[in-house]
Amino acid sequence: MAAGTGPRFLAGINIATVALSIAIGAVSAASAQDVGTLDPQPLPPLANPSDPNNPAKELFGRKTEPAEMRSEAIGFYAKGCLAGAEQLPINGPHWQVMRLSRNRNWGHPTLIKYIERLSERGARVGWPGLLIGDMAQPRGGPMLTGHASHQVGLDADIWLRPMPDHELSRQEREEMSATMVVADSRKDVDPKVWTPAHFAILKAAAEDPLVERIFVNAAIKKKLCEMAGSDRAWLQKMRPYWEHDYHFHVRIKCPEDSPECKHQDPVPAGDGCGKELDWWFSDAVLHPKPSPQPEKPRPPIKLADLPAACRAVLNAP
Repeated sequence: MAAGTGPRFLAGINIATVALSIAIGAVSAASAQDVGTLDPQPLPPLANPSDPNNPAKELFGRKTEPAEMRSEAIGFYAKGCLAGAEQLPINGPHWQVMRLSRNRNWGHPTLIKYIERLSERGARVGWPGLLIGDMAQPRGGPMLTGHASHQVGLDADIWLRPMPDHELSRQEREEMSATMVVADSRKDVDPKVWTPAHFAILKAAAEDPLVERIFVNAAIKKKLCEMAGSDRAWLQKMRPYWEHDYHFHVRIKCPEDSPECKHQDPVPAGDGCGKELDWWFSDAVLHPKPSPQPEKPRPPIKLADLPAACRAVLNAP
């Protein structure tokens, strides 16, 4: 039996799961007339879609169906696209997809299989089920709103709120909030929210060999370091990053079937629980001084900035 999965540990998780379910409370179901009004709506066509100066997000954000091509992640996580995307079903044995109106529950088949595996393992270690946030658009690429990454179908946001014990209505999936697990001080997790089940699902997420890294708030990383004991190899994949206090962001390695997928630099050696983590709790980080000059917005990524293969993905039936 793997470390951290003994009967005493599991019993603690099951108690925490019950407490979490009680804390969540019931959410009112949407009325019948609400269902169907939250489907993704196609955006109006561009006046000149062939204009090379169009931001890539305006082009990929208007695609509501995947490209009928062989599945392939193309380019880098923050500058690429996705051919032959697979859609994660909105309901699974141990998961439900949130924010359906965004139409972002698409991914490379490797990511879909990972979510299925994690949901099953989560159920075994006391996590009631995954609430899946943004993955990728039907053809990947830059999004109209939100993420800089999530472009090649290998990223997924998973809420730090366990799945309720009923099938959520479409209205609930739009209006329910994720759970903040970080304390107001930003130096630790909130003890009223954090449970052993949170530790268990994050550990399970990182232990999958296909995971490249997982982004979490620094306070969450700190708590994982404190709870890990002697089994610490998986902590290397847990990377502290701004925000990520309501969800964790999983990033999968480039699949073997995707030769044009660009790998990210390897994570640094070690468990990441030393001085490099302390920096995140310095006053300069927690209470940054306002910049004297407003930050200039970055120019949007254009289609010409993406790998050449993304043009074929964009124009495919």
